[in-house]
Amino acid sequence: MDNIFLVSALIIFLYMNLVFILSLIKKNAAIVDVAWGLGFVLVVASHLARKGLLHQTLDSRQLLVAVLVIIWGTRLSWHIYHRNKGKPEDYRYANWRQKWGRSFVLRSYFQIFLLQGFFMFLILTPSLLVLRSRSGRLNWLEILGLLIWLAGFFFEAVADFQLRRFKQNPENRGRVITSGLWKYSRHPNYFGESVMWWGIFLIALKTPGGWLGIISPLTITLLLTMVSGVPLLEKKYRGQPEFEAYRSVTSAFFPLPPRKKARTQPGL
Repeated sequence: MDNIFLVSALIIFLYMNLVFILSLIKKNAAIVDVAWGLGFVLVVASHLARKGLLHQTLDSRQLLVAVLVIIWGTRLSWHIYHRNKGKPEDYRYANWRQKWGRSFVLRSYFQIFLLQGFFMFLILTPSLLVLRSRSGRLNWLEILGLLIWLAGFFFEAVADFQLRRFKQNPENRGRVITSGLWKYSRHPNYFGESVMWWGIFLIALKTPGGWLGIISPLTITLLLTMVSGVPLLEKKYRGQPEFEAYRSVTSAFFPLPPRKKARTQPGL
């Protein structure tokens, strides 16, 4: 599978074009958020299927990475699907649709769909390095990577659950969640997602060229902290008194004890 990167790039390109066409039909670009996790699952599952057709067995590292990526991608897409189900287009895409006007279709194709496909390819790098070649038994580094991935999965899954439950209460409409994991980080779900890819990078480090996989956690961490994650979401709530009080005492990304007792009531 020397061409695993080329094949993966082709799969991602075709997949994101299909998602783009579907977004035009549904007139809702937010479906790209649901498609994000499933894209990772599709790429990994495609290579597993190809190995099966070639009667190639998986070593323990390959099996571990494949399972972790599939679990993460499936859970995330399922969560986002239920979060967005029956709701209008997410405010980010709705704002861009209005701002870009007649050029929205072309700009969204390149700046939303193909760009996300490019980032998907970069973030998949350590997984593809592992799937490309067999590298023996797991050792302490892979175990450490698995433990780090599990910690990240805990943060993302639990934070998503806490936020969903908080929003289901009509009394919390327009308010900011400051309880549970959200007491220690304003974005514990984003923190967890970043940590998971650092774990996968460690699992892949012993494979040939494994050090190149660092592009994955660096990319997702920079995206979440400086581009599409924390900055966009916090811009939405900036100036709201409850959020500003929460922001003044709570770490933006890394979970830390509150700087002082929050004056906001527990509970967005």
